[in-house]
Amino acid sequence: MDFAQALLTGFGISSAAGLNAYIPLLLTGLIARYTSLVELREPYTLLEHPAVLLTLGILLVIEMGADKIAFLDSLNDLVNTIVRPSAGAMLFAATNGAAEMDTRLALVLGVLAAGSVHAAKSSVRPVVTAVSGGCANPLVSLLEDVVAFVLVLLAIFAPLLIAFWMGITLIWLIRWRRQREYEHIGAF
Repeated sequence: MDFAQALLTGFGISSAAGLNAYIPLLLTGLIARYTSLVELREPYTLLEHPAVLLTLGILLVIEMGADKIAFLDSLNDLVNTIVRPSAGAMLFAATNGAAEMDTRLALVLGVLAAGSVHAAKSSVRPVVTAVSGGCANPLVSLLEDVVAFVLVLLAIFAPLLIAFWMGITLIWLIRWRRQREYEHIGAF
């Protein structure tokens, strides 16, 4: 894997961790354990250990359940304010051994990727809850889980598509930010 592909893989997997920390951790560990598509650098090979994979599976079930219940999902997002960026940092560093990237830089890039996605998710979710009375939360949560799953697979199998996804996400964030600024100015 060349440097650009390793970088895109890192961004894709880390971004997915911003939506759900355990889907990318579990998928990356499983794919690294059972295929040669992902080679984890030390000390992150621990993600391949059966006990770690089982623990991640249990944590995934817990997070998926908590994230589908209105108001509990906000508490879940609060707890995951540390977990998701940390998972993103770990995944970026773990998967960028082929790029021979400095571990500290990989950790920072992973925190930024997962943290920005998590921040966007955490700011949108209360609005979804308020507008729908919590009825839309399970559907939105399921959509986030599906997106996280697909992002991990794209990052591993088609990393060039991650560049497209990053562009779309950046455009959406800029438009969302401008809309919020416009609404804030209009309130005065």
